[in-house]
Amino acid sequence: MAPGLVDPAPVTEVRPVQVKSTKSSSSNALNYVPGRTIVEKYDDTYQYEELRGRFPDVKWDPLEEHEYHDKGLLGDPSFKNLLSSATDIFDFNPKIGTEVHGVDLANLTDAQKNDLARLIATRGVVFFRKQKNFDIDAQRELGQYFGRLHSHATTQLPRREGLEDVHVVWAGEDSPDLRAMFTPSFLWHSDVTYEVQPPSYTSLKVLTGPPRGGGGDTLWSSQYAAYDQLSAPMQKYLEGLTAIHSAELQAQGSRDLGRPVRREPVTTEHPLIRTNPVTGWKSLFFNPGFVTKIVGIPKTESDHIISYLNEIVSTSPELHVRFQWGKDDVAFWDNRVTNHSASYGFAPHRRHAVRVCCQAERPYLDPNSRSQEEDLAERYSIPKANKDGSGIVNYND
Repeated sequence: MAPGLVDPAPVTEVRPVQVKSTKSSSSNALNYVPGRTIVEKYDDTYQYEELRGRFPDVKWDPLEEHEYHDKGLLGDPSFKNLLSSATDIFDFNPKIGTEVHGVDLANLTDAQKNDLARLIATRGVVFFRKQKNFDIDAQRELGQYFGRLHSHATTQLPRREGLEDVHVVWAGEDSPDLRAMFTPSFLWHSDVTYEVQPPSYTSLKVLTGPPRGGGGDTLWSSQYAAYDQLSAPMQKYLEGLTAIHSAELQAQGSRDLGRPVRREPVTTEHPLIRTNPVTGWKSLFFNPGFVTKIVGIPKTESDHIISYLNEIVSTSPELHVRFQWGKDDVAFWDNRVTNHSASYGFAPHRRHAVRVCCQAERPYLDPNSRSQEEDLAERYSIPKANKDGSGIVNYND
């Protein structure tokens, strides 16, 4: 979650549904009203009540560094164990995002789990529809296979005890529209990058959401592709820099709302360009929500670099994939190589999801690693992008 996001629980519970015509389907178009919804009462017992959020006033010890073994390194390069049973597979665009049908996340072999990790590290984010069997216990079990689960210091925890390493995403019918609180680029973020060992494999399952077309989509941005969008001199310059990632703003936002901070906020210095150990590709490691300063350069220069990188992450369509959620859909992404952003404007719909993520290695840059563009261009004879902006061009698409 981006720092300072507000997600209060609702007081009145209502359910918006799409308008349904009483006429035959052939005449439905005549009754279409753009954006119109009907609001009706929820049942007395909410199906996922135990996964509703709470803010327990408890204190946790600081996180300690630990050894991490990336399961993606054990995956087959062709992902044959995972995808052999798939009924459909397609990419959203060449840079990021793949949807897989016919795979049950609750019943994977270890070989399939390893392939899944490798696929996520390669494609940034992978989507699975209608994962009804993938309940919170199965979600945690798969997350634990990938590594030590991360417990968030400020966000909501499930009401059910023993799920302190699960993050609850809740926007009820009375929740505010957060677009007015932040600039659009600020909502883009990579989760808890201020940790010494930020997360890698992260799953989010939507339990309840708006009807199709009702909003609440999530967008991801590839940091592999963000690195490749930079010119060679800029890449070289940024590879020599580090950035400060701070949890202070997020913690203060919770305190301002009268909520507990379960673990004291930390500030950590990470390389601005990092290497993914599974793919060996370089990526930008930056997000608007937590990076406060570029180290070792004047503040004015730091501010300009941050602004420039914000623009690349948040406004470059070639880097983006947008996912329209349905009930029981799951997204699995590599937090090391993607940023993501919620899209708001879905009131009065309820949106309820649960997230599980594991901690990864401490970020590092291998100077001998390659970029995604370099590797794929050589492997598939793809022309590289022309980054020489000195010529005269006429762009009119």
